[in-house]
Amino acid sequence: MALSGMRGLSVFISDIRNCQNKEQERLRVDKELGNIRTRFKSEKGLSPYEKKKYVWKMLYIYMLGYDVDFGHMEAVSLISAPKYPEKQVGYIVTSCLLNENHDFLRLAINSVRNDIIGRNETFQCLALTMVGNIGGREFSESLALDVQKLLLSSSCRPLVRKKAALCLLRLYRKNPDVVNIDGWSDRMAQLLDERDMGVLTAVMSLLVALVSNSHDQYWSCLPKCVRILERLARNHDVPQEYTYYGIPSPWLQVKTMRALQYFPTVEDPNTRRSLFEVLQRILMGTDVVKNVNKNNASHAVLFEALSLVMHLDAEKEMMSQCVALLGKFIAVREPNIRYLGLENMTRMLMVTDVQDIIKRHQAQIITSLKDPDISIRRRALDLLYAMCDITNAKDIVEELLQYLSAAEFAMREELALKAAILAEKFAPDLAWYIDVILQLIDKAGDFVSDDIWFRVVQFVTNNEDLQPYAAAKAREYLDKPALHETMVKVSSYLLGEYSHLLARRPGCSPKEIFSIMHEKLPTVSTTTLPILLSAYAKILVHSQPPDPELRDQVWAVFNKYESCIDVEIQQRAVEYFVLCRKGAALVDVLAEMPKFPERQSALIKKAEDPETDAAEQSAIKLRAQQQQPSNALVVTDQPPSNGPLPVGPLTLAKIPSISSNVETSLSDERLSHENGTFGAVDDSQSAMPSEGLIGDLLAIEGPAAAVTTEQKPVSGLESVVGGVDALALAPVSELSNSVQPIGNVAERFHALCLKDSGVLYEDPYLQIGIKAEWRTHHGRFVLFLGNKSTSSLASVKALMLPPSHLKIELSVVPDTIPPRAQVQCPLEVVNLRPSRDLAVLDFSYMFGTTLVSVKLRLPAMLNKFLQHISLSTEEFFPQWRSLSGPPLKLQEVVRGVKPLSLPEMANLFNSLHLTVSPGLDPNPNNLVASTTFYSESTGAMLCLMRIETDPADRTQLRMTVSSGDAALTFELKEFIKEQLVYIPLPAPVPSPAQPQVSSPPIDPTDPGAILAGLL
Repeated sequence: MALSGMRGLSVFISDIRNCQNKEQERLRVDKELGNIRTRFKSEKGLSPYEKKKYVWKMLYIYMLGYDVDFGHMEAVSLISAPKYPEKQVGYIVTSCLLNENHDFLRLAINSVRNDIIGRNETFQCLALTMVGNIGGREFSESLALDVQKLLLSSSCRPLVRKKAALCLLRLYRKNPDVVNIDGWSDRMAQLLDERDMGVLTAVMSLLVALVSNSHDQYWSCLPKCVRILERLARNHDVPQEYTYYGIPSPWLQVKTMRALQYFPTVEDPNTRRSLFEVLQRILMGTDVVKNVNKNNASHAVLFEALSLVMHLDAEKEMMSQCVALLGKFIAVREPNIRYLGLENMTRMLMVTDVQDIIKRHQAQIITSLKDPDISIRRRALDLLYAMCDITNAKDIVEELLQYLSAAEFAMREELALKAAILAEKFAPDLAWYIDVILQLIDKAGDFVSDDIWFRVVQFVTNNEDLQPYAAAKAREYLDKPALHETMVKVSSYLLGEYSHLLARRPGCSPKEIFSIMHEKLPTVSTTTLPILLSAYAKILVHSQPPDPELRDQVWAVFNKYESCIDVEIQQRAVEYFVLCRKGAALVDVLAEMPKFPERQSALIKKAEDPETDAAEQSAIKLRAQQQQPSNALVVTDQPPSNGPLPVGPLTLAKIPSISSNVETSLSDERLSHENGTFGAVDDSQSAMPSEGLIGDLLAIEGPAAAVTTEQKPVSGLESVVGGVDALALAPVSELSNSVQPIGNVAERFHALCLKDSGVLYEDPYLQIGIKAEWRTHHGRFVLFLGNKSTSSLASVKALMLPPSHLKIELSVVPDTIPPRAQVQCPLEVVNLRPSRDLAVLDFSYMFGTTLVSVKLRLPAMLNKFLQHISLSTEEFFPQWRSLSGPPLKLQEVVRGVKPLSLPEMANLFNSLHLTVSPGLDPNPNNLVASTTFYSESTGAMLCLMRIETDPADRTQLRMTVSSGDAALTFELKEFIKEQLVYIPLPAPVPSPAQPQVSSPPIDPTDPGAILAGLL
């Protein structure tokens, strides 16, 4: 800014710099804004000097981060001023304060056009610069022809033509119709003969945009691009000011090679030969040096050349040379270069057959798997997975298993999945496969899906020779004191089916097998109990002649679970107990499982899908995915016109179209907002509208409008009652046009409070889904931002407003979501202390000319940091007695409770990670539950609870909650009360009549109520 002669502006800037704190600065800014507003409203007209001074002040205040919501008209009016100082201020301030959709910009179109078609080159440059920055569709319709004339004019100076090319690029991006393809193909070829490097660089940017939409009309530009590369490679006629650290115009080289990648091939043999000579020169002439700036420029050119080599499917000799060069890069110390080397090696595997050459660098790639930088570790993992085959599978899988123990939380799911696929796909023998999968489950059970151990069962069942070995390995793992629940499942199944094959081995008698399996029963959840019960029944079948002691022990277990509230467990216990008394009938019913029908693994099918990684089959498509300046993953695959977009965790490959036949598998997940879960989608529903899937992002379009919301303090589920959307979307102002959410936002939020995946929000243009994982006091979200429309969502912003007890880190969200694309943004959560307050996601985006803004509560509820724990009578009562009274033990009579039967209430508590222990309280109208709470301040804290219900009045109950932390006790009590009082639950399912045991009504005045006579 030229501040000479404007003393008032200089004094204001000095005052701001001399402010001692933020409050003083705000007061000074408010005072100045008030003064400017008064002067603008004054009836006395302002002189051009005064108007210029005040507009400069407005710009400075805006640059400090304050809102400037007035004075726009004065800034725009300066554009038509006859003198340069005022016109300069008008253009600069208008470019900064206004966006392309601002109504005031329409008033300036004629003034801007007059400057463009005038003969004053300085004014032309000012106008072209502003239009190139904020020009929208209206500017493109009014000014495109004039800008084209300037670009093609031989009388204009290179400075003006360069700005005209960039301005036309902006207008073309806003409205492609402004460039007539038929008329511009020859003109672009002529423009590529330009000798001025600045104009040529700007023209090349325009060409990249043109050929990205349609290359068919621009074949005449291809040989011109090759000649430009030759000129640059030989450093012929390149001015010194365009030479960067000895590299001739690296920006122009990159843009030229990028443009060539939009052409499918180079047909002319002479042009092809010349192009490969240039590429050869680039490959041979690039090395790592100490100067960082030179490295950045040279490697930008090199990696673009590598992309072009892969795109053109060069001869194997050149490919080998590329791999050798990348092998040097993955061994250097500079992390950025190592990352690029690994990434390009992976891409090279996708497009050409160089696997044998890349295998020579296997040791260095494995070393990169231990790099301190997680991004390098991820690229090394991708490369190892891609380069694996039957010859090196054993080494690579063993390395992955070793790395699994040290891998961070964020990588383990992907790592486990890839190791399982490689082990199955390239197993030298089935025994090795069994060893690998069992090790995988043992080391990373939380990240191993059920599909993986289902596949183990299928292999063992279908191969008789494998059954004794698998049973023996399962028996070994059961000896471990700490065992993951998935390992309990697979071991119990294998031993239940095949333990009789180990009868002659020491420690493998039916009684010993039952004993060691039964030791694991108190540690497992209700999903594993049915497997254990089935295994007990099969062990009893295999013990022939029957052992009376073993039979009594098994019958006692069945008898215990005959009254279990879980229907599956109860049914199995009852049926097995009855069958056990029928003798020979048990042998017939519980015979060995028959062989499974032979079919390909769902995971291998996914890995071998010909469409897998289709986006990486050419450098063009890969670059399209990487254009977002963000560390979020953008999926830009093109689905059928009415089909869904892929969605799911960050897994191996693109998810196929839902219209194909899909098996239920870990990487074949879809996010359904009807049930709030990830699950396989029935093909018969693939044609349904987007009411059912986050993936179905294309079926609904509607009028553009705006939703704005205000932030309110939220605690627990306090405001769930009543409004459909009052829970998570609260309007700030009433607007004439509004985008209404699709579906009930409150119900979506409530579903996510009880589950870990589902849709959080949806409107006609956007869908926000969530998948979460929780371990102790740590949590990890993945936000799925899906653009359902055929237009880009611009100005995307996501701001986390966490409560004081949560530490939240959100990855960078890209500014733009492409049409029919999906962005995945990781979110890390750490629980510092007990609290029911919720985090708020402040999310906004632009659709067309309309701002859509919402504030959504994230389901990082208190119950997400609870974990199930089952306590026996001997463990429960000492803990209950040790907490004698307030504030560690609190009791309250709760009225207005949703009428629930005891099984329904128990199911609700179990879904909140409160483990109900049947039988601890002799009164059948009472419930006793326990859980473990995790936070950074409390560590692992045991919590106990008792609910006393009144059979005569199900709308009231007495609740007692205790823990070792006063704040936790209070927060947990209030949280449970909110669940019982406010959450609308589904209609109760009729259950078999139960004998009612009379119980005296609860006396709310009696603080001395006892639990089983022991309080």
